[in-house]
Amino acid sequence: MALRSRRAAGRHRIYKLCSLLLDYPGEELLAARGELALATGELQRSAAADALARFCAWWEGEDALALQQHYVETFDLHKRSGLYVTFYGEGDRRDRGPALLRLKRLYRAAGLPLEGGELPDYLPVMLEFASAAPDGKGEIVLREHRAAIELIRHGLRERGTPYADILDAVCLTLGEPSAADRARALKLAASGPPQELVGLEPFTPPEIVPSAEARR
Repeated sequence: MALRSRRAAGRHRIYKLCSLLLDYPGEELLAARGELALATGELQRSAAADALARFCAWWEGEDALALQQHYVETFDLHKRSGLYVTFYGEGDRRDRGPALLRLKRLYRAAGLPLEGGELPDYLPVMLEFASAAPDGKGEIVLREHRAAIELIRHGLRERGTPYADILDAVCLTLGEPSAADRARALKLAASGPPQELVGLEPFTPPEIVPSAEARR
């Protein structure tokens, strides 16, 4: 039981670090680079920890402006590597609203209601939830969206960005994807996200307020 608890705590620390490292490198995050690299180095040795160490070795040494430009080019300008996971299955369609609402309710039910202006399917938000949620609820949420996470991971690998190491760390903690996850990821990769339905009313339920690019 104690070993299981230590392993769970280790996964939670990895999810927390991944959540922070995947966010936009604004001034506050950049100022914490040394601290986060140190925290990564203190993780128990594992393949996931090694992946995060590789990322931090690059991240710490990059010029701040270059790092910010790289982040925008990687995540904001390419649909295949965006961090809003329900987009890959639902696109910008009205159908995405219930998926977002379900996530928000799951967070609330676990005693960790969503705060701030980000959408609940933003991967750093999901990882923050996974780092704090009790009884493995965080891992359940991540596994439910494993196909989309694998697709983001593949997109980052194709672009050759060190941010792929963070997705590697996440996926390593979750274990091997199921055959169904692999099949769904391949299907999503082949078809791409659904097309936007131009002219429809906004799909987002009233209680979910999207971010106004706050990280910029």
